[in-house]
Amino acid sequence: MAVNEFSENFLWGAASAANQIEGGWNKGGKGPSVLDIITNEKDGFLRLTTPEIDIDKYYYPSHEASDFYHRYKEDIKMLSEMKLKCLRVSIAWSRIFPNGDDEVPNEEGLKFYDNVFEELKKYNIEPIVTISHYEPPLALAINYGGWTNRKLIDFYIKYCETIFNRYKNKVKYWITFNEINCLIVPFGALTAGALLIDEEKNTEEVRFQALHHQFVASALAVNLGHNINSEFKIGCMIAYMCGYPSTCNPKDIIKAQQHDQIKNMLCSDVQVRGEYPGFAKRYFRDNGINILIEEEDYEIIKNGKVDFYSLSYYMTNCIGVDETKDKTSGNLIVGLKNPYLKASEWGWQIDPDGLRWVLNNVYDRYKIPIMIVENGLGARDVVTENKTVEDDYRIEYLRKHIEQMKEAIDDGINLIGYTPWSAIDLVSLSGGEMEKRYGFIYVDKNNQGEGTLERIKKKSFYWYKKVIESNGKSLENL
Repeated sequence: MAVNEFSENFLWGAASAANQIEGGWNKGGKGPSVLDIITNEKDGFLRLTTPEIDIDKYYYPSHEASDFYHRYKEDIKMLSEMKLKCLRVSIAWSRIFPNGDDEVPNEEGLKFYDNVFEELKKYNIEPIVTISHYEPPLALAINYGGWTNRKLIDFYIKYCETIFNRYKNKVKYWITFNEINCLIVPFGALTAGALLIDEEKNTEEVRFQALHHQFVASALAVNLGHNINSEFKIGCMIAYMCGYPSTCNPKDIIKAQQHDQIKNMLCSDVQVRGEYPGFAKRYFRDNGINILIEEEDYEIIKNGKVDFYSLSYYMTNCIGVDETKDKTSGNLIVGLKNPYLKASEWGWQIDPDGLRWVLNNVYDRYKIPIMIVENGLGARDVVTENKTVEDDYRIEYLRKHIEQMKEAIDDGINLIGYTPWSAIDLVSLSGGEMEKRYGFIYVDKNNQGEGTLERIKKKSFYWYKKVIESNGKSLENL
């Protein structure tokens, strides 16, 4: 392979998540997930309701989402026209085990994913399946306290055993937990940890205990999957929260390094290297964090290392000791503004060069294959009178990031796949919005849940098709 080129078998794709795209929240025997009790109250304000769902009082964006549950054949056919080689999807845990602790799985839910995978196979699209993508069954949160309870390890492994056996001839690539490191930040308590706890009880210690249980569950799942099908490739997934030192002040350098270690490297060190790093032990000690680790856990984690590393990358910010500087946030990242970067209308700083830095930083540390499984621009797309969406801003965003992927490959990184967020418009997690759009395909629906759900190919759809057909050689705008 020539330098600066993608391999012939590079996995060009797009990404989605069941809780943001499927809908059908109570169809086909599915139980409610933790995301199904999040509402935007029809005014764009994202909030958590009580566990009792009141559809007369609140609007719940996940309940219908983009209606992939009923339209998956139409959507997959349309995506095949873009020449996708892979599609990242997730399985809704509560569609398989409605309460999470059920004795037997829900056959109708299993059949739904049989149909999805068969449809993908029809168009030679490789599924990349996230096992748990912010959609634990709500009953596990209510009855067990979510991932703070060690019993969830057994429930998760039973779920994994069910889907590994069912889809062992249909799925090769698996991701154990989406953005597992988001449990480190408070917002991740509900979405990643299934913790229905108030702000006062949402302590670091609670979240790190839940995270440890996920480490054990992930390691057990890796071993289980390899035993069921030795061809399985099972990876971790990190939300890379990249923060540059805000100045060359040594204190800023150290603070940025510590941010990178705790927010980004702790989880992947455990999942890739098979042990807690020394900096994590010090962080726990310095911050009075005491988590219960069974003696057997060390061996389980050591023997359950992942096969590949995957990440989401949207933006960067700066880290420094001067907290009076202007701040910015996005995708769970809060930091200082970088004066050298532009930002999206939601304030997410756009930094294609940072992607190259991140890929080098990760690969130098782990030396295992890397997939970028989320990367994209949220924007207010407008449908023209001719029923097109001229999203040149999205094309520009993706083009610049793909250029930096090429540079990273030239640096020697083993980059094996790219699935931009998102395949089609879906519910934005951070705000419960439809109007913050990421997809290559427009979905006619607004923030209040109104619309026809008609699908319209955007300009970026045709541009990305050319990128895939040329294996990344053709990046110019149409």
